[in-house]
Amino acid sequence: MATPRRGPAARKRPAAKKRPTAKKRPVAKKRPAAKKRPARKAPVKKAPARKSPARKTPQKARAVAVGAFRMVSDVGRPRISGSTRYDPSEQTYALRAGGENIWGRQDELHLAAHQVRGDFLLTAEGALLGAGVNAHRKWGVTIRATLDRGSPHADAAVHGDGLTSLQFRPRAGEETSEIKSAWGGAEIVQIERAGRTVIMRAARRGAVLQETGRIELDLPAQVLAGIFVCSHEVSVAESAVFRNVRLDIPAAPGVDGDRNPSPSRLELLDVDTGRRRIIYTSTAHFEAPNWSRDGRFLLFNQDGRIYRLALGERTPRLLDTGGVTANNNDHGISFDGRWLALSSHTAQPGRKAGSQVYVVPVDGGSPRKVTDEAPSYWHGWSPDGATLVYCAERGGNFDVWSIPAAGGPETRLTTDPGLDDGPEFSPDGAYVYFNSTRSGRMKIWRMRPDGSGQEQVSFDDYNDWFAHLSPDGERMLYVSYLPSVPAGRHPRNERVMIREQEVATGRVRVVAHLYGGQGTMNVPSWSPDGRSVAFVSYTYGDPTA
Repeated sequence: MATPRRGPAARKRPAAKKRPTAKKRPVAKKRPAAKKRPARKAPVKKAPARKSPARKTPQKARAVAVGAFRMVSDVGRPRISGSTRYDPSEQTYALRAGGENIWGRQDELHLAAHQVRGDFLLTAEGALLGAGVNAHRKWGVTIRATLDRGSPHADAAVHGDGLTSLQFRPRAGEETSEIKSAWGGAEIVQIERAGRTVIMRAARRGAVLQETGRIELDLPAQVLAGIFVCSHEVSVAESAVFRNVRLDIPAAPGVDGDRNPSPSRLELLDVDTGRRRIIYTSTAHFEAPNWSRDGRFLLFNQDGRIYRLALGERTPRLLDTGGVTANNNDHGISFDGRWLALSSHTAQPGRKAGSQVYVVPVDGGSPRKVTDEAPSYWHGWSPDGATLVYCAERGGNFDVWSIPAAGGPETRLTTDPGLDDGPEFSPDGAYVYFNSTRSGRMKIWRMRPDGSGQEQVSFDDYNDWFAHLSPDGERMLYVSYLPSVPAGRHPRNERVMIREQEVATGRVRVVAHLYGGQGTMNVPSWSPDGRSVAFVSYTYGDPTA
């Protein structure tokens, strides 16, 4: 129908004869697609008003930076244009959007996206604002082949009425399908692309992410991955706020994380609210933050050295540790804030080489060796500063040991044939908490400082590592691996959780979902006020995303 209207032949014919014909052509009104789309739930009478052929033309995203996103755009031609705002102090995104629906053969929504190649995980917490107009307004995370309204896509979507589902269109212009979750009201959603497989996971705050849908989907190597809002009403705009948005690029198959470690993000987590803030990123790999006792700075290890990052500054500085320059991720600050314990690889004439425990002034200086046997990995100070506890391999078995901070004979505290690791004193000095495989899983245990009264204190199917007690001793945080990870290993490059457990009640909740593992939170990292904790998350992509 376009040729007689726009071609040369149409222009050469007498205008008087052809005008009536042109006027009688109800081109837009007769488009069957506008009236027969099964997903169109808004009044059909509104469809003919959109007569522009531009509706079928793929849109181009505005190449502007909004927070970590480099692309923002409406998909389709919603009557009300959408917007994305970023709050840098809170690191949150506010999306406002109209849009008829994300369903049927074509979509209308507002999108903030990354261009991503290959496999990834995209995770976000979100919530719609206000009571809303349509129960099927929605927010979520999405993968789209293009910005075209009929593009193949997969969405982890949460609707205004709580419906939580994986929505997907297999090929351009085809009908949309969905896999509904058995429960609704998700507050956290994650979508993973692994080859042709797309996986949706969802959870309410405090809970473990559960897989709610899995499909095979043919998408181009490079896709758009981002957060979205759709009002489901052409004349209404709805808003949602997103936080803790993270794009994680996992290690490629066959990549050795030890030989090819990933870029890093240093994050602060408000334990009560779950709000996360990235305060420092690097394409280099660093690990295991300690929070100073006065709350002014953080320490972490990178390439065998210790670095100090003052809060509010952007550039860490190297800490002087003398000739001890092969430091690993087992280091920490004494309760009085004066001393730093280090674990560093040492070659010793006549003795086994390996990690040894040293003590150095917290502001740097000449280190003093505490242990003589290797390997020894520091994990805790006693509150009075007199004793260190550490994991050590002696006679082919890893156990928990203690030693005077001034040096002297070491004392074995555990004797189980399994792996015992990560010892740390409670703030009152009454217990040493540690993790052990003796139950078949890696779980948290505790004992008296002399090794007596050993008892298990965490229980479920996850593998829990490195319990850190809050300054008031009322709760602890630890890193939990999925049951699929062997109990005796805490590898890099895994989907892990940081979980909080109340000491008195044993109640457990998830406070962060992340990509990490080894190096994330190996050592004490609570803020002195007991409100926040520092940790490291990882990605093989841009760490600022």
